[in-house]
Amino acid sequence: MSDQPVLFEKEGAVGTITLNRPHRLNTVVPELIDSLNQALDEAEADDEVHAVRLRGAGSSFCAGYDIGWGAEVMARNEGDEPWDPMLDLKFMRRYVDTYMRLWRSVKPVIAQVQGFCLGGGSDMALCSDLIVCADDCRIGYPPARVWGSPTTAMWTYRLGLERSKRMLLTGDPIDGPTAVDWGLASDSVQAADLDSTGAELAARVARLPANQLMMMKGLVNSIYEQMGMSSTQLIGTMMDGSARHTPEGTRFSNKVMEDLPGTIVERDGPFGDYAQGDRTAR
Repeated sequence: MSDQPVLFEKEGAVGTITLNRPHRLNTVVPELIDSLNQALDEAEADDEVHAVRLRGAGSSFCAGYDIGWGAEVMARNEGDEPWDPMLDLKFMRRYVDTYMRLWRSVKPVIAQVQGFCLGGGSDMALCSDLIVCADDCRIGYPPARVWGSPTTAMWTYRLGLERSKRMLLTGDPIDGPTAVDWGLASDSVQAADLDSTGAELAARVARLPANQLMMMKGLVNSIYEQMGMSSTQLIGTMMDGSARHTPEGTRFSNKVMEDLPGTIVERDGPFGDYAQGDRTAR
């Protein structure tokens, strides 16, 4: 595939956006965010595109932020200076605003999830309109254990109180069938069938007139936005910065600079999930 971090292609009335950093499990870095915004610009400007399919190249949808890059940014930008939460908020808004473009796009977005869908990757999926996933995928928010808070706060809007707390108070992942059972995803299929399932659902959505899709999406979204979504996201984004600057968060960041794989093992090993242990989803 191209070495561009995000690809865009069109087939009929469906525009497909592909996160294209498979060698890094499509983890989030500034270049990916810039390229994703460009792809969304292209999809939204094309009147022939009625629906957008969002997928990841390779084995995973998106394994979250590139932790090594994030730790380097903290070390480079802050050094010995006191932490400024407002500068941190401004920095993170670039990413939150991009995820929320999926939510606000007048064109429905169908996320196609395989492998890992974690951290910032889960923000992308949960800000999409519909999710289809592979049975053996892992969807979760491991930064809830240390070093993060969900900036878009979509877990509660998508799952409700009990199940969002179940996810965020443990950092545990769920698999595809559980995502469907909990109402997070529309379909869960064998990994080999995921691409065709995502394409078929996107094509089915795209059969509707663009104006009708805009009305139906806007109607449902307005219900959730009246629950105070923007205020919740402000709190979530500020807590994300705070979580990275707690004593535990700072130690985590420093350890990442020295030994990234070992630091992840230390965090997730006791839970026996994600890339550790038997990867059994809860």
